[in-house]
Amino acid sequence: MADGKREYAFDVVVIGSGAAGLDLALLLDEAGIDTAVLAKTTIDDTSTNRAQGGIAAVLDTAHDSFEKHVQDTLRAGAGLCDEEVVRFVVAHAPEAVERLIARGAHFTRDASGHYHLTREGGHTARRIVHAADATGREMQRTLQQQARAARHITLFERHMAIDIIRERGRRTGRAVGVYVFDRDSRHVHLFRARVIVLATGGASKVYLYTSNPDVATGDGIAMAWRAGAAVCNMEFTQFHPTVLYHPRAKNQLISEAVRGEGGVLLLPDGERFMPR
Repeated sequence: MADGKREYAFDVVVIGSGAAGLDLALLLDEAGIDTAVLAKTTIDDTSTNRAQGGIAAVLDTAHDSFEKHVQDTLRAGAGLCDEEVVRFVVAHAPEAVERLIARGAHFTRDASGHYHLTREGGHTARRIVHAADATGREMQRTLQQQARAARHITLFERHMAIDIIRERGRRTGRAVGVYVFDRDSRHVHLFRARVIVLATGGASKVYLYTSNPDVATGDGIAMAWRAGAAVCNMEFTQFHPTVLYHPRAKNQLISEAVRGEGGVLLLPDGERFMPR
């Protein structure tokens, strides 16, 4: 293409380089499928990389069960959860953890050599596997390292997806590509693909005060909507209620594991205020 603009062709384009995007790209790589992964800043500038607490999965079957995990989740969801989805995620969580371990992730172990399990809000059992207090960073490191070495994955940093391209002449035409802004060359490139995957996270950074990173601006949701996809449940926005605040610095997340282990919120005079 002229004027520095380029055209690429892949089997799959994955938009987003966090845990969801990279894990999928690696599974596609194992099947020999050529995949592009787009990151609008650096590959590791993700919500995954900033996550602290850990991953909820039933690993200690002597003291826990899938059904307990399901019921904890449904209870915490106040009747709004899709139970079929909950059961699917709970049943496949241990497999996802084992896949991370097989790829080189190092999770914290106890003195006996077993994985150390902690507890977070809403859980009635210890089922949070973690890498000290930087689980997300370890996940990102592992997946990123594997993706960089993968034969069928091409990583594009500072390439911001703008819009999904659909087949012409059809109101319900399938997606056939993506327009992508190269933040270094300042050109818009064309990425053609048989499948477009949105692994772009949420939109919580649109709020002034939030524990979410700057990249969480809802790009994927907006692209999906403009392409004709149904968008719903936008009211479900996640904020961690605890951050380390400094007026001259960005908020630093304080993990919910602190509360799961019994931590409480206090006023400067030591008074609890959440039970009011």
